Amino acid sequence: MGMNLVQKIIADHLVWGKMEPGEKVAIKIDQTLLQDATGTMAFLEFEAMGLERVQTEISVQYVDHNMAQFGPENHNDHLYLQSIAAKTGVYFSRAGNGICHQVHLERFARPGGTLLGSDSHTPTCGGMGMLAIGVGGLDVALAMGGAPFVMDYPKVIGIRLTGKLQPWVAAKDIIFKVLEILTTKGNVGCILEYFGPGVQTLSVPERATITNMGAEVGVTTSIFPSDERTREYLEAQDRAEVWKPLAPDPDAQYDRIIEINLDELEPLTAAPSSPDNIKRVRDVEGIEVHQVLVGSCTNSSLRDLMIVARILEGRRVHPNVQMGVTPGSRQVFEMIAANGALATFIAAGCRILESACGPCIGQGLSPGDGKVSVRTFNRNFKGRSGTMDDYVYLASPETAAACALTGRITDPRDLPRLFGIEYPHFEWPRKFWIDDSMIIPPAENPEEVEIIRGPTIGAPPENTPMPQTINGKVLIKVGDKITTDHIMPAGPFLKYRSNIPEYAKYVFYIFNEAGKPTFAERALEWKNQGGHGIVVGGESYGQGSSREHAAICPMYLGVKAKIAKSFERIHRQNLINFGIAPLVFADPSEYDAIEEGDLLRIENFHEQLRSGQVTVHNVTKDRSFACTHDLSADDVETILLGGKLNQVREQRRKQMQG
Repeated sequence: MGMNLVQKIIADHLVWGKMEPGEKVAIKIDQTLLQDATGTMAFLEFEAMGLERVQTEISVQYVDHNMAQFGPENHNDHLYLQSIAAKTGVYFSRAGNGICHQVHLERFARPGGTLLGSDSHTPTCGGMGMLAIGVGGLDVALAMGGAPFVMDYPKVIGIRLTGKLQPWVAAKDIIFKVLEILTTKGNVGCILEYFGPGVQTLSVPERATITNMGAEVGVTTSIFPSDERTREYLEAQDRAEVWKPLAPDPDAQYDRIIEINLDELEPLTAAPSSPDNIKRVRDVEGIEVHQVLVGSCTNSSLRDLMIVARILEGRRVHPNVQMGVTPGSRQVFEMIAANGALATFIAAGCRILESACGPCIGQGLSPGDGKVSVRTFNRNFKGRSGTMDDYVYLASPETAAACALTGRITDPRDLPRLFGIEYPHFEWPRKFWIDDSMIIPPAENPEEVEIIRGPTIGAPPENTPMPQTINGKVLIKVGDKITTDHIMPAGPFLKYRSNIPEYAKYVFYIFNEAGKPTFAERALEWKNQGGHGIVVGGESYGQGSSREHAAICPMYLGVKAKIAKSFERIHRQNLINFGIAPLVFADPSEYDAIEEGDLLRIENFHEQLRSGQVTVHNVTKDRSFACTHDLSADDVETILLGGKLNQVREQRRKQMQG
């Protein structure tokens, strides 16, 4: 039996484990990626574990998230990251060089390699034929230290593409179709592998748009083969030496196959407020639009911006629309400046933003109250824009440009009729503009490098081992599809990420009610009384960003367990890493019997957790219910020790004693 692409890469990197369903496998990691919003804590964890030099082929620290610099916190982070990267053997991509996923695709990704990144959209590099996985910062720190990455052997869903995209239909519409089919939940432990004749019609950046937004499906990662289109892209990036062909065997097997005929696709949009709320643009056209933003790690390639520029050429953005454009990298910025597209944007009335994440993570350009914003981004969770009552539609660059001209949601296929615009022709350059001067290599004399620690740089909080008896209180009860944005807000709060006591004040900030104690205040009060916090959630708890602060900050506030109907992969692992038990209702209907404020008691917790079945007694309601988990034996011991940092320290202590 032949192998699919995922199986080939896992087999090539297998350290231990069986490549069989239900088994754990450990794979060697070739490259790692950190960004500044997660990198500071990851490096602090790297230091706390006593690690000194990276052991990977390439590790890169990017600065692309915390860019606003209102106050000293962000720059303090950047200085710390630049100095410790130099000392530990990590490349440093300076602020202004671009969004991590865009730059990594351009300058570092390689077919057949493995990449671990502390950002949920790390799978972007799957467009290059790379097994690229988003995780929490602690997992990246361990990989930088040479540890293999342990994961469940995945199910592989094959997405067979046939046909060719028609004019005004984009790669973004392909991933919208996948989201319509698979939704954002129920796909944990799966990988999407694209194959079929339609793949040849897509460029590497278009493929990267699709793999980037595969994160919203909840899969481990997504991947395309490496072919002649990949070779052409790498040659244009002056990196032809890393190319190699990579494809599934003709008789490769998949756990499921989804057929998508590109000829039949039409412009789609993700309506408020979930990436899987997919609608035909035709079905929502006419809605008044107040803001259009083009950019993010999903749609800020040279191709995306050139298509938009040619649609806007000689025209002006509708007077009721505020439009912003974000080049994904300095390379893209330089190229649109040289070819005149930047002047087109300015003449059309666009605001030009720096090459960074920006509005995608709530860092500026929040829409007005109740106003519609059309964005080429990857997420439209309620409030993520920085406006609590936002109405964010996700769309392709083509659809976004059409909306910018008309001031209403508009099917881009109507542009020829409305404005006489024919579908723009874009031809990829034979050579990209290349200048890596803003990527600083690690120091040749690391022993002479002094790590810069500003006063706002904290340390990973210490956690205590799990007690035998949990005297818990339900601090909050939330519903389905709770995201890490709901747990830990981004936007103006990102600057506190190096200061856990301060950032923890905003846990579940979105659910706080005026005039009532905040979640953080209630949690700390209960912790100071000797109690343990418990969070109750519904289906698909922990969607979205990889931010491990959604585990670290609740841990700091005394949370010892989260009980939900189901968990998403990255957040579940982050809970384990920081000593919080992710428990699943054995009977989902028991969720309905619990209320906020209920006292929950768990006896003999260590033995119960090791057994795989945990009985929880609701003292308030005087009833008991069962919880389960699918934790490995090592996961259980990690939780009982109080998290991965405690576990690594204990292992190092034993090694030194031995």
